Amino acid sequence: MQKLVVEGEKRICGEITVQGAKNSALPLLAAALLAKGETVLHNCPKLSDVYAACRILGCLGCECRAVGNTVWVKADAPEGCCVPDELMREMRSSIVFLGAVLGRIGECCLSLPGGCELGPRPIDLHLSALRRMGAVINEKHGVLRCECPGGLKGADIQLSFPSVGATENIMLAAVLARGDTVIKNAAREPEITDLAGFLNRCGARISGAGTDTVYIEGVRELYGCEYKVMPDRIALCTLMSAAAITGGELSVREARASDIGAVIPVFDQMGCSVYTYSDRLFITSGSRLYSAGTVRTMPFPGFPTDAQAMLMSVMTLAKGTSLIIENIFENRFRHVPELVRMGADIRTEGRAAVIEGVSRLYGARVTASDLRGGAALVVAALAAEGVTEIHDVKYIDRGYEALEKQLCSIGADVKRVSE
Repeated sequence: MQKLVVEGEKRICGEITVQGAKNSALPLLAAALLAKGETVLHNCPKLSDVYAACRILGCLGCECRAVGNTVWVKADAPEGCCVPDELMREMRSSIVFLGAVLGRIGECCLSLPGGCELGPRPIDLHLSALRRMGAVINEKHGVLRCECPGGLKGADIQLSFPSVGATENIMLAAVLARGDTVIKNAAREPEITDLAGFLNRCGARISGAGTDTVYIEGVRELYGCEYKVMPDRIALCTLMSAAAITGGELSVREARASDIGAVIPVFDQMGCSVYTYSDRLFITSGSRLYSAGTVRTMPFPGFPTDAQAMLMSVMTLAKGTSLIIENIFENRFRHVPELVRMGADIRTEGRAAVIEGVSRLYGARVTASDLRGGAALVVAALAAEGVTEIHDVKYIDRGYEALEKQLCSIGADVKRVSE
């Protein structure tokens, strides 16, 4: 077991490059299963979730190796169609392999995914869409057994909610299906656009990605390619939060401001100055922050649910009252009791959190309960008086590449300690 030990009240200042996107790298790795030959993914973050995805590919008969931030996948002759239960349980996004395995092999057997406990994340949208495409799916004792006797075929699919995972699974299943597929009310997240860009470079025919209607014309074969994973917009928000809460100044290379268009105004309202350029973002924070008013999480292009925990930490030291309404996951406030342990004044009721700004936070012994909640505790610890110990670092490692090293490079005092 490991923990992070943070000496607070250190000003974040300097320049840093944002890591590759976790939420893009995982579906890209699943998509590599569809392509014959070798796929090379650059800017792939070194994360426990990425390594789990590589192990899943290995179980499916692919050759997979990672060196630094580059991953090679060779999927000439995938074997088998079953993903072991222990691998599926390692990450919630493992369900994205369902569409890829069905699309390439024609049958699939896997268990329901694990990962952070954020409340129900039903996959009924995934399953109903795949059934419309000709899949026969049976679920028993938490195991999905899927086959498509006549092969997958294109279909018109109307999603009742713009689910990112369902949109990705449909795209992965449809690129090698017979005929055309149309996804209406599709997710518009930048990671969807990145997946479409990768698949098109492999030979797919996808248009409309990034809008609410995606068109996929099925092709016979895909071939591996080289591709660079997009920058991580949630890691960017985390770095911005670290600078804001410590009164710092930070220049972030490889930052795409268009990916966080709903987040930047919140920092502006709190008294930060944010300047955006074609390939970087600069943020500077004043001596005292102000209330952010009301923030509502929404599907893209709205405020991302993955960023609200880190912004909540910043709000704890902002003058006035801030309100967060969580519209995506019902159990996304599990970090609140730990922030309160550090001196924050937060009240929650259902999907709403009311944050009264306090003058200071204090170091404490706290525990991460999920990925983004863990990152929120690190952000709070950067500004807290004294020393904070953050336990269950395994959650943070799912989405951040050596976060302690990143933060130390821009002025923080964070150490990883084995217990």
